[in-house]
Amino acid sequence: MINPKQTLKNMVNVMKMTKKPDRNEYQQHLRLVMLGIMGVGAIGFTIQFVFSVITFGR
Repeated sequence: MINPKQTLKNMVNVMKMTKKPDRNEYQQHLRLVMLGIMGVGAIGFTIQFVFSVITFGR
């Protein structure tokens, strides 16, 4: 069974360990996230482009 008291204690311990990221760390995470979004978008665009060329070729 889940112990609510222990779960709350664990949550408090996690919050004590967290810290606000500094400017450089934030910018690095932002760059990685933007790179991931652009990568997924590029893959989707490529797939859509390839299939549109295939259908027009018929």
